[in-house]
Amino acid sequence: MLRRTLAARIPQIARANTRSSYARTVSLSLAHGFKRSLSTINSKATNPWPARAITTGILGSVSLSLLYASKLSALETEVNGDQVCQAIVDNDMKLLKKLTENSNFTPNCYHRHGWTPLQTAVIQDNIPMAKLLLDLGADPNLEDHYYPKTHEEANTRQSDFSPELLPYRDYRKFTALHYACIIQNPEMVELLLDHMADPTARTAHGLTPREYLYYVERFTGEKNLKIETALRAKEKSYPVDKAAYDEKVHKAQKQKEKEYRLRHPIEEALKSRIVGQLGPIHAVASAIRRKQNGWHDEDHPLVFLFCGSSGVGKTELVKGHPSHTYHLPALASHLHGKNIDKGFIRIDMSEFQHKHDVSRFIGSPPGYVGFEEGGQLTEKLKDCPNAIVLLDEVEKAHPDVLTIMLQLFDEGRITDGKGTTVECKDAIFVMTSNLAQHQIADEAELLRLEAKTDHDSQSTGINSDDAKQTRLDTEKTQSDKPDNDITLSRRFIDRVIYPILYDHFGRDEFLGRINEVLFFLPFDEKELKEITSRELMRWAEKAKKRHNITLTWSPDVVDVLVEGYNIRYGARSIKYEVERKVVNHVAKLNENDEVTDGGRVHVTVQETESGGRRIAVSVPDSGGDKKSAGWFGKR
Repeated sequence: MLRRTLAARIPQIARANTRSSYARTVSLSLAHGFKRSLSTINSKATNPWPARAITTGILGSVSLSLLYASKLSALETEVNGDQVCQAIVDNDMKLLKKLTENSNFTPNCYHRHGWTPLQTAVIQDNIPMAKLLLDLGADPNLEDHYYPKTHEEANTRQSDFSPELLPYRDYRKFTALHYACIIQNPEMVELLLDHMADPTARTAHGLTPREYLYYVERFTGEKNLKIETALRAKEKSYPVDKAAYDEKVHKAQKQKEKEYRLRHPIEEALKSRIVGQLGPIHAVASAIRRKQNGWHDEDHPLVFLFCGSSGVGKTELVKGHPSHTYHLPALASHLHGKNIDKGFIRIDMSEFQHKHDVSRFIGSPPGYVGFEEGGQLTEKLKDCPNAIVLLDEVEKAHPDVLTIMLQLFDEGRITDGKGTTVECKDAIFVMTSNLAQHQIADEAELLRLEAKTDHDSQSTGINSDDAKQTRLDTEKTQSDKPDNDITLSRRFIDRVIYPILYDHFGRDEFLGRINEVLFFLPFDEKELKEITSRELMRWAEKAKKRHNITLTWSPDVVDVLVEGYNIRYGARSIKYEVERKVVNHVAKLNENDEVTDGGRVHVTVQETESGGRRIAVSVPDSGGDKKSAGWFGKR
């Protein structure tokens, strides 16, 4: 009699907000077909208070353990699935919202034992939390991976997921919709179906949510026609609804990305990172923008060739330097953000100078050494087909490697040593080369000299109103140029540079598959000062962070350091000049304890007896203990 009464009342009790833990335990035990649990409760029905006391004691112990765990998790800096699930189990909406605001949060994270926060919210029958996670992008079709292997995992399942589910049952491939059928809440089911939960998803035992609902109803004794009708209707319309939903999400995502690009133009991101080189920056940005907005050839990847001297920003434009503390974005970090580890592939082509190195590029064929390892390029492209691939110093690669790259650039795919075809039509390939670097540098310097001579000649002569107006018009025209810099003429490129490229690569078809060949020119005086200032700032940040030493300098220090610029080595020559003339002095002062923690070093310029200028450093504040002790405590 009691068994029939409980079976009839369980669905109503399960939906009540004030249902007792005792009644819910009965409900979910029945739903999972464990007659032993029901018979145990039935046998103690005449004296239910001991069972309630035991349940209260267990829940009290669990609450204490959860409180202790939440205090420990508060000390963690990164958001993980355990923390999110714990906030849901504790019904702490304030903490959940705080976790979702963390930059490291993802709604599709997993608990360490295999379930998702959305599944936790569903089994807790918490619609507000489930809706919050779904609005943040939680995938309702993610599968539960929980399979009990130890008693510890089973205990964790009850404390971090639900204390009312049987902990030793196999829940593999359960989705949030399956758990919604367990709690028999039509509103939760509708919420999940509205967010494209798959009604045809099957558990590890092959049951869809509707089939599992029958399994639950068999032990509760009551059919939930509203849930069954909703599931049956969605099963028929799901393919069409899913396609329409995906298209809607795709359009919304594209619009969101477009709005972001309008607010953060790629040119500005690259200019903040790269000094000068406005021509290559605008060319790359224009090509990327065409690709992002669908105005490109989808059958071929974008291919660039960067030519110019060493140290002029070719590699920096693609990736940037991760050691820079000001973290300005380059191309790879701008496009891939936090996924730059996979989204950026750098291959030094000087490592592929021999014929047999081809196997390392695409992988060894079956039966050869290294077959299981795969190729350096192909394996990484499998992980991220839309990666930015930097092929550094491409002129040093063996011709057979270039032959492979022909297929890569022309068809947007490459076949590895195992015979697997890797599609990479959405990738962006950037090759760098030092070919014709001397010709490019010499021509750029000549053009700058001619431009300066023309400007000086226009600035001299009779100081008449007409001469003044001519000079002002010339200066305004130069400042209005989009690049505000000299550019190589088409005649020079066709007659000088291209013959060098054709002569080296030996094939027209290789260069013909390159979208744009961009030329990086030597820096002018203004750009050199900017590079020098950035390098000093970088070392000032390092001095502060590593040694708590403040490094300052006078403006004329930059002018003196710029004099160490070597056109053949580019920005690297400035970097080495700063290290030799500034960092060496500061490091020596620190080593001799002349400046320590909390001290300050100021860099100035002094006149030499011969009329030259040299870098000098002074210590306005030595920092540390002002009465520093000697070897034996005295000085």
